[in-house]
Amino acid sequence: MPPSLTTVEEPVPRFSVIVPVHKVQGFLRACLDSILTQSFTDFEVIAVDDCSPDNCGAIIDEYAARDPRVTAVHLPENVGLGRARNTGVGHATGDYLLFLDSDDCYTPGALQAIDERLTVTGHPDVLVFDHVRSHWWGRGGRSATAKLLASAGTETFDILGSPKYLRLFLVAWNKAYRRDFFTGHGFTYQPGLYEDAPVTYQALVCARRIACLDRVCVEYRQRRQGAITRTPGRRHFDIFEQYAGLFAFLDEHPELDETRPLLFERMINHFLATMRLTERVLPEDRPAFYRRTVEFYRRYKPEGFTPPDDAYRVQWRLLAGAPYRLYQMCVLAKELRNASDRKKRELRKSASAHVKRTIARTQRRQPLDPNLAVFSAFSHRGVLGDPAAIHQAARTLAPHIRPVWVVRADSVKGLPKGIDYVTPDTPGYHRVMSRATYFVNNVNWPQGLVKRPGQIHVHTHLGTPLGHMGVDLLGHPAATHRVDVQATLSGADHWDYSLVSSRYAEQIWDRALPCHFTSLATGAPRNDVLVRGDRSRASAVRRRLGIPDGNIVVLYAPTHRDHRRWYVPRLDFDRLVRELGATVTLLVRLHPRDADAAIRGLQLRDLRQRGLLLDVTDEPSVEDLMLASDTLLTDYSSLMFDYANLDRPIIVHADDWEAYRAARGAYLDLPAAPPGHVTTGIEELADLFTSGAWHDEHSAALRAAFRARFCEYDDGHSAARVVSLVMLGEQPGGRLQLPAQVTAPRGALADAPRLGYDPA
Repeated sequence: MPPSLTTVEEPVPRFSVIVPVHKVQGFLRACLDSILTQSFTDFEVIAVDDCSPDNCGAIIDEYAARDPRVTAVHLPENVGLGRARNTGVGHATGDYLLFLDSDDCYTPGALQAIDERLTVTGHPDVLVFDHVRSHWWGRGGRSATAKLLASAGTETFDILGSPKYLRLFLVAWNKAYRRDFFTGHGFTYQPGLYEDAPVTYQALVCARRIACLDRVCVEYRQRRQGAITRTPGRRHFDIFEQYAGLFAFLDEHPELDETRPLLFERMINHFLATMRLTERVLPEDRPAFYRRTVEFYRRYKPEGFTPPDDAYRVQWRLLAGAPYRLYQMCVLAKELRNASDRKKRELRKSASAHVKRTIARTQRRQPLDPNLAVFSAFSHRGVLGDPAAIHQAARTLAPHIRPVWVVRADSVKGLPKGIDYVTPDTPGYHRVMSRATYFVNNVNWPQGLVKRPGQIHVHTHLGTPLGHMGVDLLGHPAATHRVDVQATLSGADHWDYSLVSSRYAEQIWDRALPCHFTSLATGAPRNDVLVRGDRSRASAVRRRLGIPDGNIVVLYAPTHRDHRRWYVPRLDFDRLVRELGATVTLLVRLHPRDADAAIRGLQLRDLRQRGLLLDVTDEPSVEDLMLASDTLLTDYSSLMFDYANLDRPIIVHADDWEAYRAARGAYLDLPAAPPGHVTTGIEELADLFTSGAWHDEHSAALRAAFRARFCEYDDGHSAARVVSLVMLGEQPGGRLQLPAQVTAPRGALADAPRLGYDPA
């Protein structure tokens, strides 16, 4: 007898990602790459060439030839987006169906996050996730339903119990459908525009278990031209046939009758919203569109239905029988009322500004208060940085000085107890700014500030510069697109003193900002705590952040890229933290310009929720984070100059050094004279940690040379030095009078230039 044969079944992939393709050759590679480079790899890609007239077919064949996870399907004729998706479903074998339009992209780690949420929620029928709009001119914010997604947590629900979830975005690509649920109900996309709406609603009302993922998984590209949703014309009347199909589906499923009022409300609101969009319905087509809306209102209105009390409530009443001309007049009247309200607000704002200017002029006739000092930091974000260190020193050395902080209204809650403050552009603000003698800030004061004779401005800077600043930016793209050099110089014209930590920094500022200030070789006041060290403060920060005892703490602090319109992560955080292991805690602190909630939602929110890293971008004190960390991982941030005072390892990840230097310019050849090891790839970076080389002798030698050059005035007494010179009238080069309990050691200041102090 012949031996028995056994059949080996092919493993079923977790996901089938269906990508319909038509006339997107410029975007297709980025789309496919965003799928194939995911850290989660258990998927198949079904790319459906909808008879595209460009090179799309050849591109998907190329990808299919080199990656077995890609299947290329070529349709003999153009059938449209919906039916191309249907073809992809027919080829799918995965547990879950995902749809991705071929000009959009997945964010890094998206599939991993989707898989984990499906597992946590017990494999629901439908999982809905978030997206971000990526305009041709820059990235937008989170979707309008982001809070709705977040409110679901890890619970599952159905639509009758949670009807608010019918407001989720009506697209195919923000959901994962369990394949047997999707095909078992026979869901299919119909020809024409708005094909997403009926399938979305059918799936949501049929699903017994729906889950949400509060994470941005898709970058939804808003193309400058070519998008049908921004091409007005009669094709937008397809919306009526799509909803007619939805209600035909309800007629075939009487068990879903309870959902009919909910879907009727969503349908009419969709019609009303679409009719007012000039990029969809032309003005000459609106009467016909309105008549079709009235027809659908009368045909499908459920018995006993009560119109919603929402933004369209007036229009709902008119649909019961008003002709289009009356409807149009009512809508125009509402728009005129809104315009009138805006005009009133503008007039009130103008009158308020006039009153404040009058208060300021009146106060400037009064003598200066010799004991009043105004502090601000980071554009009024709180008691922070160098100004905070100077304020603290003044409380001991110059108690007669009355400090007042300028703080934004949204930052007042975070102020320490006992802080005297004013909020910007209020009468109190104008009184203080007109009468104070001392002004301390780490960024420029707002333009329009009138500096009176006798007022003293101290500028602390935001650290030692690496990238070009001021006039040195001219000729670089950063100045062309991001930095107003003239405004920077106008602000620096107010300065009396500029604080520096080294001769290098003094020379840079004198060159970059050709103004009439005097450089003070004081060191950076905020670095006093780093030079002195504070073990108890570091331990307290670790406990508050929940860092396990004994873990190595890596502080990752990248700088802003002026040549980028939005934040582009330079590291694959998901991969890095998995390579480093559970005994390493990664703290991620983005640059303030990159701290937008939408951007952080792309990666950090999800990884933080899974316990893979800590997003500390909103932590008020970067000094606390430096004290709590064991090493700094950065690229070109000036934070490296401050961190060197701790004498702890610094790693520079310089994967785009040439691009950064071309966009902004740099005063140092950083890779040639770094403060520690330099990496350019994620593998090299991970190996540096796993091998232990991150804190070797070579790293220590580089750090010592770096610290000697750039931290020469930082000795732990910088804040006291500023107060003694500026507020107590000590002479440059004189003996620094410290409190009895503090002694100033010899060392870094022994060779200070003419404006330094002779240390005790």
